[in-house]
Amino acid sequence: MKKNFTLFIGLLSVFIYGQDGAPASPYYDGFNWTTSGLSLKDALAEKITSTHTNLLTYSPGVWEALRITDVDPNNSNNILLVYGWEDGSDFDATNDRSRDKNNNGGNNGQWNREHIFPQGLGNPSLGNTGPGADAHMLRSSDVQRNNNRGNRLFASGSGVQSYSIGTNNWYPGDEWKGDVARIIMYMYLHYGNQCLPTLTATGTLNSVDPNMVNLLLEWNAADPVSAVEDFRNTYHNNTANEYAQGNRNPFIDNPYLATVIWGGPAAQNRWPNIFLSSEDFVLNNVAVFPNPSKNGEFSITTTADLKNIVIYNVNGQIVQEIKNPNAIETSTYKVNNLSTGFYMLQLQTENTSITKKVIVN
Repeated sequence: MKKNFTLFIGLLSVFIYGQDGAPASPYYDGFNWTTSGLSLKDALAEKITSTHTNLLTYSPGVWEALRITDVDPNNSNNILLVYGWEDGSDFDATNDRSRDKNNNGGNNGQWNREHIFPQGLGNPSLGNTGPGADAHMLRSSDVQRNNNRGNRLFASGSGVQSYSIGTNNWYPGDEWKGDVARIIMYMYLHYGNQCLPTLTATGTLNSVDPNMVNLLLEWNAADPVSAVEDFRNTYHNNTANEYAQGNRNPFIDNPYLATVIWGGPAAQNRWPNIFLSSEDFVLNNVAVFPNPSKNGEFSITTTADLKNIVIYNVNGQIVQEIKNPNAIETSTYKVNNLSTGFYMLQLQTENTSITKKVIVN
């Protein structure tokens, strides 16, 4: 969720705390950032699981945590409601972005706990403990909008939150899709096969990891981290806070970690001074030329065994995908038929990927 907020002075020092420049210390001290692909995924999974030392109760623990972590920066008496987009401009109160933080419960006009990863879609069901009570995953939501979401799967869309009656698809809204993607990725790392992204999102499967849905990578790249996401993350890291879990969501700390693990369109890299690259598997042995290209054709030379070549446009949409590409000669591949524009060229091996920027004049 990317929003510009006018912050209360009392909250300013907390909300502006970000991850630009370096990983949060001491949480990530000693972590090995030189790995990539599924090896990095496994290492981060171990980190967020081992540091989740305080298991919150679904009630009252999660209620109290949300009242703190989801506070509206423009009104400290309110909390932000996931999927909402306005306050009072029409007659449908379920559209609200903000509501009295003490007006929670199960009645219409109140807010309750939305499972971004629905309980019933877990395998097995998430329940009301462990994954079902993970405060990184639960968000404040209007009661009726929460009920409408139910077990609907996340699907592509644009604009504000939307769905069609009779379908099983749910678009969270442009403001919230990055939040959603980073939460689903966190749940996958933390709870593994119980919370596979394929259980709760639709779209093309990732070639590096068929449990990942590429739509989530696109949302993660398109919607940068907000101050509210940072605040939630920082609160839960500090076990001195009464309702903190002790762990962090790494994809809020740095969305680019998802790119390093699964590829896809390059997400925001919040640690420019830290060596993080999805290119290390062939960094010294790959070339893409000519770049810029004048005829929509590129040659790729690499000693790596490519399993997939994917070309994304500036909107993060796939415009071309070549599965199991054949080298036209030793270690050389071809991409052609690209129109004028700017593209991200992703080369994938069995375990990791590299992304290159290319231009067609």
